[in-house]
Amino acid sequence: MARVVIVNRDSGLADRQAAVLRAAGHAVELCGGPRQEPCPVIESLPCPLVDRADVLIYDAWVAGSSDGGRQLIADLRETYVDLPVVLTSVDRSLDWIETEGPHRVTPLVGEPTPEELRAAVETALADQGMAV
Repeated sequence: MARVVIVNRDSGLADRQAAVLRAAGHAVELCGGPRQEPCPVIESLPCPLVDRADVLIYDAWVAGSSDGGRQLIADLRETYVDLPVVLTSVDRSLDWIETEGPHRVTPLVGEPTPEELRAAVETALADQGMAV
């Protein structure tokens, strides 16, 4: 199965998502995001956690604001062009989300069910390498 990195400001939610994905056979690593830990991605540098990942699950609000999330995802997509990203905690205020092209993500509205999370990871993995 895939190696998943979950980046979420809510450690309880991250733990629940990790349990769902581990039960599905994935290897999972957790990160509290740039407001809790130094983040090389913000400096356009490679991240050791991300370097090991097959898919990323990012909380859309992990950078603290819509603009911060937009910039973090843009930087992430520029540095890791072909790495699939599932974006969680999506709501209508996030008008910057792209589902096609080089900054594309697989969005999940609100807190996904275990089934929605597993399906989004599978969809994102199937999309790997399709950044055009």
